[in-house]
Amino acid sequence: MRNTEDDDARQRFVDALATLIAERGYAATSVVDIVRVAQASKTTFYLYFANKQECYLALLASVTDDLVADIRQAVDSDAHWHNQIRQMFTAYIAHLTARPAISLSWIRDLPALGAAARPIQRRNFAELAALLGELGTNPGFQRAGLPPITRPKAVMLLAGVRELAAQTAEDDLDIESVIGPATDIAISILATGQ
Repeated sequence: MRNTEDDDARQRFVDALATLIAERGYAATSVVDIVRVAQASKTTFYLYFANKQECYLALLASVTDDLVADIRQAVDSDAHWHNQIRQMFTAYIAHLTARPAISLSWIRDLPALGAAARPIQRRNFAELAALLGELGTNPGFQRAGLPPITRPKAVMLLAGVRELAAQTAEDDLDIESVIGPATDIAISILATGQ
């Protein structure tokens, strides 16, 4: 079991990597850079992480956990289901815009890590898909008599929104412009049967 001091030290490295991704990107960041920003030693870094990639995966797991928490907090489960979908995508986009470099790295750099990235990719998608599935069971959705939000529907919606947000950010367009189309498409898909 980790103690608070260990958790704090580990988090310093994760935070340092987040800072560096915002400054120069994941690929251009080294362990030496991370320990410099964290004001720690390489020896200490290696007590917590085997390499930069492991630190990066810890960062992305934390970012996903924060995203899920932000969405849960933003969605009013008693609201009309259309409003809940908009609230969800508004929270999603707000989260992405709060840390754009990390968000884009999550979408672009993570898959480039290959097989090592698959467990965290699947975990992140599973967390978000489960959250979408939970929405389908709340009062606002139940009143509408909608079918359950299946995992395939959730994955398709999330992957589409993620890619649309990434392309919008890469094209230097207003990422909030994604909210309307994402909401409309989600409503269309979720309103249909299985």
